[in-house]
Amino acid sequence: MKKTFIAVVCALSAFASSAADMTDEQKTVYAIGAIMGKQVSVFNLSPAELELVKKGLSDSVKGGKLTIELETYGPKVQELANKRMAATSAKQAVAGKAFAEKAAKETGAVKTASGLIYISLKDGTGPSPTANDTVKVHYRGTLIDGTEFDSSYKRGEPIEFPLSGVIKCWGEGVQKMKVGGKARLVCPPAIAYGPQGAGNAIPPNATLNFEVELLGVKPPAPPAAASEPAPKK
Repeated sequence: MKKTFIAVVCALSAFASSAADMTDEQKTVYAIGAIMGKQVSVFNLSPAELELVKKGLSDSVKGGKLTIELETYGPKVQELANKRMAATSAKQAVAGKAFAEKAAKETGAVKTASGLIYISLKDGTGPSPTANDTVKVHYRGTLIDGTEFDSSYKRGEPIEFPLSGVIKCWGEGVQKMKVGGKARLVCPPAIAYGPQGAGNAIPPNATLNFEVELLGVKPPAPPAAASEPAPKK
């Protein structure tokens, strides 16, 4: 079975074409690599380091003698991950601060006490939501390098959610909008996902950039009336 796995992996390495040329089984095996790639993305591997990862994977799957003692270096993996994540976090913080400072100087930009930078792209004419309302929006979220990490446009439909359940940047920024309007929200990490980031998509201490269209506002449902006790006989 190990030989079969290696054979399929080697076959995939020769693919320079699109997924249309792969069988379902080959696509599934490719997915194994993609999943592993997401798991090791925190290491920010250089091309040379990636080759070492490939060699370690190949040697392990083949069942042969490893180049290193896994008992010695296996426990160091988390230590390296923490070191690389700390470096990424520091780099993100510096770059994000510069990005936010530049955004704050754009025409019409408003910087609030929380650090949010709000830029109206199109003024709406409808009502503004409150912190307890549910809003209907279309949005696109990107990192400061332009990498898109989320988009309701790509999903093909707007989304509804209560403002009380989103990151502080959204809760504050969307309340400044009116229905029919579109705005840009630049969110520093303190009012976004902070030093922990969010999964593989949003690095630690990332400054986020959103374009938001406010399509509708729905007030919270009134509390249900208490039922009267049945009269005693």
